[in-house]
Amino acid sequence: MLNFDEQRFLRIQSGAIALAGRLDETVGACLRAGAENIFFLGTGGAAILMQPALQLLQRRSRFPAYAEPTAELLMAGSANLTVKSIVVMPSLSGTTKESVALLAKVKEIGATVLTLVGHEETPLGQGGDHVFVNFAEDDTSCESFYLQSLIIALSIMKHRGEIDDYDAVVGELKQLPALLLEVKRAYEPQAEAFARRLAASDYHIITGAGNVWPEAFYYGMCILEEMQWIRTRPVHASDFFHGTLELVEEGVSVILFKGEDGCRPLAERVESFVPAYTDKLAVLDTAGFALPGISVETRALVSPVLLATVLERISAHLEVLRNHPLTTRRYYKRVAY
Repeated sequence: MLNFDEQRFLRIQSGAIALAGRLDETVGACLRAGAENIFFLGTGGAAILMQPALQLLQRRSRFPAYAEPTAELLMAGSANLTVKSIVVMPSLSGTTKESVALLAKVKEIGATVLTLVGHEETPLGQGGDHVFVNFAEDDTSCESFYLQSLIIALSIMKHRGEIDDYDAVVGELKQLPALLLEVKRAYEPQAEAFARRLAASDYHIITGAGNVWPEAFYYGMCILEEMQWIRTRPVHASDFFHGTLELVEEGVSVILFKGEDGCRPLAERVESFVPAYTDKLAVLDTAGFALPGISVETRALVSPVLLATVLERISAHLEVLRNHPLTTRRYYKRVAY
């Protein structure tokens, strides 16, 4: 595979799953101590990667779950953030400015902080009440954060008696790193072609629904915009027909992500509409990727992980096609802002 270290990938994703025991023990201890809600408080892309877990809790659990932009929460506060809150703070670097500032405020409040970091010797790596370290880099962090946050959400539901298959699901997740590697290998011949479609336009409408919508938002903002300087319009599939459809005409690129949860029909509605008005519709459908041994229910939970792992292959080809390394920045961490 182009510019890809297979063993590094396996090591990182297996490392994320290996945290399941400690994550579950910590969540259980917090609930037994009287925790009343959970906040997922990441910054930028790390915050987006927490959204499928947040959504899972909001839709299938009675345990209150919240997310706020860290910079805004620092300014405005929240009546729900209390000493009885669990706060999950992801940061690959462990140094994200807004998250570090918010950490101090959360500690003053007395909430229990779980930090998910790639490096322990950092402000967030040292500042959490419970620190979970799994080294990763930009091209492998999505799957790692998706999996860690999913385990947190499932653990909450397990300890509250809201699911009875936690052990079975985690058992399936343990198979996932090797299966994801096979997905990458199988998709590699198609990755360059998809990358060429992305490279052919300087503007893309990107859409999806359910638990893959965050990946659509993430890929548009954090990869195409930040790392490739390609303009995008991420829009939820349920909002596509309330404004964005008027931008669809011949020559306009639409990228559609399809997952396997109950919101799939929203993506199919977009898929039915768009080809009548532009020939530039590209679809990534997780149902087309083989995951032998993984149940239908677990496939639905890991659809964002599947998309992230395939999009990494597309991005690897895109940076070569455009002669624009994914590490190139004009402003991010380069100028004062």
